[in-house]
Order: sequence, then structure tokens, then C-alpha cells
Amino acid sequence: MQRSLQCIAKIYNDYDVRFGIPRQSGIVEDIESRIIFEPEYRSREAVRGLSEYTHIWLIWLFSETADRQFGPTVRPPKLGGNTRVGVFATRSPFRPNPIGLSCVTLKKIDYEGKNGPVIYVEGADIMSGTPLFDIKPYIPYTDCRPDAVGGFSKKPDEEVLEVECDLKLIEKFGKDKWNTLLSVLRQDPRPAYHDEPNRIYGFEFAGKRIKFIVKGNILTVCDIQDKQT
Repeated sequence: MQRSLQCIAKIYNDYDVRFGIPRQSGIVEDIESRIIFEPEYRSREAVRGLSEYTHIWLIWLFSETADRQFGPTVRPPKLGGNTRVGVFATRSPFRPNPIGLSCVTLKKIDYEGKNGPVIYVEGADIMSGTPLFDIKPYIPYTDCRPDAVGGFSKKPDEEVLEVECDLKLIEKFGKDKWNTLLSVLRQDPRPAYHDEPNRIYGFEFAGKRIKFIVKGNILTVCDIQDKQT
């Protein structure tokens, strides 16, 4: 009998909304995420041997776009948001089946506590609360293809923004999380086709509302507020 996909776990981190999430996994390694299994899948036996791997694959649900209708072409941010290519030539969330795939660094597995085992990873490009369908080990001798060609995505974004922020705002946000936010901001969280120097952008991160402007290659943080304000 054919079985339907089941949510086996959910991932939790500081990505409160889609805006600001890196375009691919591994770009911002500073982000730590917790993977908490659903009660029926909380089994030490199910993760036996997983800690021997340094990286894992996460298969997950594009929950924010799951109700979007299928279209054969999309506009990738990598191409400026104006050029259309086939959906299967991209990792766009607007797919026939809203399934995402991410490779992340496995840091540790915590077996203690009521939710154990809890998997801690770094480098995820997934919004907090997202359902996971599966976890698989990354196997270097088969998954790593040094001679692979990357199509229009072959060149990584090498330029990063210079970030300016008042020390009082950094202290308000918390210095322990500032370096993580800094990594996110340096990668330019705006859509690739946005370049409005007078526009104030905002997004939620780690329970705060971050507001910023970008002029040239300089991103200036204007304000950091609590989410409820």
C-alpha cells in the first residue's frame, strides 16, 4: 500500500520569516538549528550511527508556498528576477511538489531531555518551524562531484556587503547573536532584483525586527525592535 509523506520532525532556529534566509544551505554557517522529532519518531535507535557523519541531507516542506499552483517557469533571483527558466532547472520553492533539499553540518545529537534525541546542525536555509520529511547522511564519495557543472548557478556570489550598525543597537540585539545576524546581512537579504537606496527594508530574526537600508555596497542597520512593537 502506498504511504503518504509524514512529518517526522521540525526544525527551529532564528529565521522567523522567509525574508533574510540565505538562498542556499551552507552560505551562513553561523546559524544553529535544532531538529526536534515528532513524538512517534523520537527514537535513539533511529539515529544510531548518524553521529559518525559530519554532514546530513534534510528533505523538507516548502510550507509557506505549498498552496501555490504549479507553473512551468520561474524567475530565479540569481538571474535578476526578470529572466524565466524552467522550474526543474532551479531550486525555486514554487514546484509541483513543494519539497526542499538542504545539506547541513551535523554538530551534535543530544539524547537527554524530554525531546531527545535532538539533532543540532549549522548552515540551514530553512525557516523556523518547517516540517521535515526525512534525514539522510551525506556520503562524500557519492554525493561530492568536483567535476559537476552548475548551469547559471555555477558562480557563487563573491561580493558581500559592508555592514554598519550603531553599538547601542548591537547591545540591544545581544552581542551573542550579533555575529550570526552580521553574517546574514553581509550576504544581502534583499531579493536580487531590488536596488532601491532610499527604501527601508525590514525582516524578523531571532525574535527582533531588523530595519536597514542599502546604498552601494554598504548596508546600514537603522533600527532593531522587539517583534511585537
